[in-house]
Amino acid sequence: MAEERKKPYIMRREYLDEVISFKDDQIVKVITGIRRSGKSTLLFDIYADYLLENGVAEEQIIKVDLEPMEAKPLYNQDALYKHITDRLVSDRMNYVFIDEAQNCVGYEHVVDSLYIKKNVDVYITGSNAYMYSGELATLISGRYIEIEILPLSFKEFVTATKKPDETLLQKYLEYVKFGGFPKVAEYNGNSRKINTYLDSLYNTIFKKDIIHRNKITNVPMFEAVMRFVLANIGSQISAKSISDYLNSNKKKTYPQAVDDFLNILVESYIVYRAERYDVKSKEILKSLGKYYATDIGLRNYLLGFREMDTGHVLENIVYLELLRRGYKVFVGKIDDKEVDFVAQKQEDVLYIQVAETLNSEGGREKTLERELAPFKAIKDYHQRLLLTLDYDPNVSYDGIKHMNALDFLLSDKY
Repeated sequence: MAEERKKPYIMRREYLDEVISFKDDQIVKVITGIRRSGKSTLLFDIYADYLLENGVAEEQIIKVDLEPMEAKPLYNQDALYKHITDRLVSDRMNYVFIDEAQNCVGYEHVVDSLYIKKNVDVYITGSNAYMYSGELATLISGRYIEIEILPLSFKEFVTATKKPDETLLQKYLEYVKFGGFPKVAEYNGNSRKINTYLDSLYNTIFKKDIIHRNKITNVPMFEAVMRFVLANIGSQISAKSISDYLNSNKKKTYPQAVDDFLNILVESYIVYRAERYDVKSKEILKSLGKYYATDIGLRNYLLGFREMDTGHVLENIVYLELLRRGYKVFVGKIDDKEVDFVAQKQEDVLYIQVAETLNSEGGREKTLERELAPFKAIKDYHQRLLLTLDYDPNVSYDGIKHMNALDFLLSDKY
């Protein structure tokens, strides 16, 4: 038997399965996420290989990469449309991949015109959330699905990089230092290469996806807001609290300007916002949400790899993992207490508390009591999970399960 060819990429099985589930459906597949998270690799390499291995001929796969300078002639909608339609195979299904589609002026009309063809299956990618909330959404309302790609999960990172002599804790410490961008994993702990890469990536995201696209003029103020948010992941903040802080440091601004910058950070996938959710009334609250970094390594680079709040970093990683698993994730409020996460998926609800350790200076019993208190205030019967980095035997406290966070991140159970 011939030796199987080693794939030149990190397999993203869960995302591939999701794309496959919509194959040949007359619906536009919009792949979004922060730059270099693996969107184009998912389509151009992983999914293309799947198609080729399942009977699709190469001429049926039409790949258009609108990111490099060489693609500028296709930045016009008529040129892009002609480029694609000239390559369509008339008697078979065509799989059209358009990477960084928003670089073409009028790409929405190209997508709409391709969508109505019976023998075209359309997939597009973009690095800004606005792309599916504007004219594209108007033109194909109800006829597209969004698949949001995150950097590598801890499980994917371990699978791609773990050496036989490394412990899981060592891999976790590497993961929380350098993050989960696929290219970072390829550099396998080489800090010089990783820092150079993160610097290049940040400059590209900052200039292309944020400053230029959003026409930001007060760049220093925007950077100040961004750094404040990234330094305070997992903390309740608001546009007003950020504005007050900046004004106290002689950086004059006002809440509305800060709020605009926060929206840009979310739309550019630098951070995610978790809204507050009242467990009793089952209502989403409009104030004091929390922000989480899309990638901890990029956050560390921007903050200078200074000493990190390890508890909030763990919370950040759990939050992203819940998103990967298809949950809608909120910050829970129950009376005067807070539940770190209320994770909802269809009818399932999972309550989660995250703490680095129960063996804190205040004593294990007091820490455990504090972490369990919000759970005990909830009167329904949904699952409750306490995650820490402690390697205690898995135990339960009145139905509340205590689990090692790394085991959770590697498990498919929840």
